[in-house]
Amino acid sequence: MKDLIYDSFQNVVDESLLRHKSILDVLTKLQESECRINRAVAKSVTNCGCIEIYGKKQELPNDATDIEDMSHLLKTHLEGSLCDNCRDIIEREIGNNLFYLTSLCNVLDLNLYDILLKEYNKIDTLGKYSLR
Repeated sequence: MKDLIYDSFQNVVDESLLRHKSILDVLTKLQESECRINRAVAKSVTNCGCIEIYGKKQELPNDATDIEDMSHLLKTHLEGSLCDNCRDIIEREIGNNLFYLTSLCNVLDLNLYDILLKEYNKIDTLGKYSLR
């Protein structure tokens, strides 16, 4: 059933992409959508203030040898939570990004669901040892 949702999404994206069929258009629109996500997150900090960023060096104790411990010690550098307005904007921008990512798959004749499954299997097999 889930593969039908992805395939259906990929088909709808293919049918609705009219102006930007060129691989160059798709690549630049994908990059632009990534920038818009970054900008929306930045505006959540600088304009709205619903989240704050406190970036500093990630500190790991010398005795932290277990990879399970390390994942609990690393920080996101975020404080607060997205307000409803910022959440809506960021979700919309991520949706646009998914649209152009799917468009790229269509132009290159790739199946988004197959890519997702391969990545899922890799992560599921390697777990934290994939070290991303």
